[in-house]
Amino acid sequence: MNRNILAKDVQDFLKANREKSPTEIALKKSPFPNVSAPELAAQIDGWQRSVRKLPTWAFSEGIYYPDKINLEQCSSEHTALVKQTLITKGSRVIDLTGGFSVDSCYLAQEASEVIHCELNAKLSEIVAYNAKILRVANLNCIVTDGIELLKDSEDQAFDYIYVDPSRRVNQGKVFLLEDCEPNIVTHQDLLFQKSRYVISKLAPLLDITTALNSLKHVRFVYVISLDNDCKELLFIQERGYEGECKIRAIRLFQDKLQDLIFTYDEERSIISRFLLPQAYLYDPDVAITKAGAFKTVGKRFGLGKIHQHAHLYTSNEWNPDFPGRTFKISAVIPYSQLKKNNPWPQANIATRNFPDKVDVIRKKFKIKDGGSIYLFFTTDINNQLIVVAGERKS
Repeated sequence: MNRNILAKDVQDFLKANREKSPTEIALKKSPFPNVSAPELAAQIDGWQRSVRKLPTWAFSEGIYYPDKINLEQCSSEHTALVKQTLITKGSRVIDLTGGFSVDSCYLAQEASEVIHCELNAKLSEIVAYNAKILRVANLNCIVTDGIELLKDSEDQAFDYIYVDPSRRVNQGKVFLLEDCEPNIVTHQDLLFQKSRYVISKLAPLLDITTALNSLKHVRFVYVISLDNDCKELLFIQERGYEGECKIRAIRLFQDKLQDLIFTYDEERSIISRFLLPQAYLYDPDVAITKAGAFKTVGKRFGLGKIHQHAHLYTSNEWNPDFPGRTFKISAVIPYSQLKKNNPWPQANIATRNFPDKVDVIRKKFKIKDGGSIYLFFTTDINNQLIVVAGERKS
């Protein structure tokens, strides 16, 4: 951490140039003897990455930004706010894989103390400095291996253990839970020896059922999306819990939150209702589909499915509370009819349970992207290929 970057003249320069290209700044000569041009560029790049993801950091004076990879891997403030609701007021928390500390700082607003473990001494120093700027007084930053610190701690020393296992091992990406570091599967007994609750932030691509087979005492699984992009899976384990796991799909969009709570037993027991396209079309958010609530979402909102494998829904009455996009249907035509006459020279295209991909369809029918019309190429309950046209309601 180059503390010369914190000097007022350097901070004034960064603020005046923060909208410029970091590459452009890096190629110019630095106006400061103790701060290099690449260091200036890195700070500007950090600010630009934080504007939408970490607005509290971006608009606090004097924040020091770490390496790019640390900002890429950290949580957003939106998802950190969800984690904040998972702990009780005044609890003691340890973050085994601290990183840039976004989650730790939000947990600290509820906890009496948060221990932030980070092996990277430079990053730990940056986090400790920024915590003072953000007035997070109860964040205790320690340069250490979180698992080793746990081993040296008293039994039940913490109320919650938070861990974000690294998916980058030996400079390569891994996808199995057992291959991540730390390996929370093999360390489960240790984790429950030191805490009642374990909150694990896992990769969005992870198969939920596979993870449930590897982890013990899982009480909740949270599937969190932001603007229809699945960001995180959270597994909440409680020592000794043997009941049914509840799945909570959370959709964050336009500063709003929608959620759907269900169990896999409930999902399996539901018999879906199938309908031809009615007046409205519903396209569920990725949090719903990733969670696997394909039948549950239809039942909860009184909708029929267009096809068993399409995961599109329909109704005659509009339901504005549906967790996803909704459309007013203007036309439904057989796909074969489109080959003879295409009435939509411009449209937004999506495919669901359809043999051709979007780029193939665009090229075949010369449909430009954009406009107010949305075309869904899909399969109906009679296994016929169809095109559903509509305009967005929500």
